[in-house]
Amino acid sequence: MFRSRHSPLAAVLWGGFVAGTLDIGAATLISGYGPLVILRYIASGLLGKAALAGGIAEAALGLVLQWAMSLLIAAVFVFTVGRRAAATRQWPVWGVAYGVVIFFVMNYVVVPLSALHAKPHFSTFSFIANMAAMLLFGWIIALFARNKLAG
Repeated sequence: MFRSRHSPLAAVLWGGFVAGTLDIGAATLISGYGPLVILRYIASGLLGKAALAGGIAEAALGLVLQWAMSLLIAAVFVFTVGRRAAATRQWPVWGVAYGVVIFFVMNYVVVPLSALHAKPHFSTFSFIANMAAMLLFGWIIALFARNKLAG
């Protein structure tokens, strides 16, 4: 199918699934809500506020959407700067910088344009916590790009 080493597809899959799954845990810790609530919130981006009162079907949709977005975010990194970042000792810096980009795009473009139409409003704690989560997200993607693309 594909080689586990030197494979952009492996970098995207590992980076996207691991970062996306851990991001659900980070959102749970930051918000204090359970994972099913977080997943329904993600589904509300497509379905609107009705998803927040939904059940397991909406949570499952949220998981699929989370992983789809995470794979897309990982693919953008891997196919734009992945090999360049993997070839340097500064790959963590590339990942953290990408995390900053992810934070701003998600909070100021994706979420406001979603069916939920949420506008960003952060306390100091939530801004720092959410930024830290996205820095980790970007770092994880860069880590898998380094491990799967470095020659």
